[in-house]
Amino acid sequence: MSETLELDDIQGLLTRGYGNLPAATFLLLEIEAPLRARAWLRRLADRITSAGVRPEDRALNVALTASALTKLGFPAEAMAGFSREFAGGMVTSHRSRFLGDVGDGSPEHWHWGGPTTRPVDVLLLVYARDETLLTGLVDDLATGFAEGGLAPVEQLVTAPLTDREHFGFRDGISQPTNEGLGRTDAPANTIKAGEFVLGYKNEYGLYTDRPVLEPADDPGGLLPTTDSGRRDFGRNGSYLVIRHLGQDVHGFWQFLDGVTRGDDGASDPLARTWLAAKMVGRWPNGAPMAISPDVDDPHLADFNDFGYGTSDREGLNCPIGAHIRRTHPRDALDPDPGTDRSIELDKRHRLLRRGRAYGPPVAPEELLIDADGDGSRRGLHFICLCANIARQFELVQHTWVSNQKFDGLYDEVDPLIGRRDPSGATFTIPRRPVRRRIRGIPSFVAVHGGGYFFLPGLRALRYLASLPSA
Repeated sequence: MSETLELDDIQGLLTRGYGNLPAATFLLLEIEAPLRARAWLRRLADRITSAGVRPEDRALNVALTASALTKLGFPAEAMAGFSREFAGGMVTSHRSRFLGDVGDGSPEHWHWGGPTTRPVDVLLLVYARDETLLTGLVDDLATGFAEGGLAPVEQLVTAPLTDREHFGFRDGISQPTNEGLGRTDAPANTIKAGEFVLGYKNEYGLYTDRPVLEPADDPGGLLPTTDSGRRDFGRNGSYLVIRHLGQDVHGFWQFLDGVTRGDDGASDPLARTWLAAKMVGRWPNGAPMAISPDVDDPHLADFNDFGYGTSDREGLNCPIGAHIRRTHPRDALDPDPGTDRSIELDKRHRLLRRGRAYGPPVAPEELLIDADGDGSRRGLHFICLCANIARQFELVQHTWVSNQKFDGLYDEVDPLIGRRDPSGATFTIPRRPVRRRIRGIPSFVAVHGGGYFFLPGLRALRYLASLPSA
């Protein structure tokens, strides 16, 4: 039986991506005066959008880093209840190597969130029905920063929301369904609430570790109480991962155009799109390669109930190394591909994605006209929510995306976002009688910033705002 979520205590981002609010921006702030920041947080708490309502014109959510909790006076002994990944942050030397943030993509080169940039403590996520209203909301919030002891670090502007990412492919089709919301979906895509929201059972049938306090640390009784009588700060919260990803859209399509030209040197648009689809795992309009390997079938644009383990084990339809197959292997995981056991393993590593693109959209044909591109910066503010950073986000990023030996491969990484060596990446397209290998694939995605945040429940947020002065 599924557990019912306490929607009025959960921030809205955990239950919806605000698809009806196409304008959005993300504000990164540093806490300079903790006492004033707690007063600011008290005022802010009343404006936060909960999961219990569907906003029609605006929404506001807030997430905090481990450094923010320390500055606000969160009990030091309770910090151990947070995951080590969150407490340590994204930019330790070990974690940077693990995530592939090395070389030109190392945190030392980041625009924000790195060791040489200003500290980031607070992330405000602001959404609106249009850009005019969004500008007014941001200006209104900004008037309270100085009084609230906060200093702006960066504003991550987004593009108007569409169903396409910048490489030109339909996005968001395989979003998992949170079982706690009572929505109907295929069993393989219906995930236990505890995989995304702390305080509920996960796919193991267990509760993920979360920070709890002694009753004396919550004299006002603001937090929910556990069965043992302790105060549950983590309940109804989640970890938020954000990565500022630049996309070389021009380079992507120029490379594909170069390797698919005919013997006479002429561009081949069909071959170019076919190769792009093989690398992604879906056609631009969304049809999965696993089901429709030869054409972009419009009837399959939203189709998501498919697998690889039985019908496409060798990757003849959708290559084993394709982006969507790496990031969501479905029923292809060992030791029992094609079985419920494989699906069970995959369900333990799902992510709720809430990212927004930035930069102007562009058609591939426009980029191929100009060898130098149009000079615009494009990319994705990747955001995901999970209850276990290590088992969900980091495993996907390290073990699936950047693992050269993923599912029987031996020298490849994700062709879109995997870390490359200077010689470029290799991508194999299984075929009979002879496979095809694309070599020297350059990097198309660069990391410009990132961080691990905690998205607290509303009671936890009010608790932080009530902490006494140190």
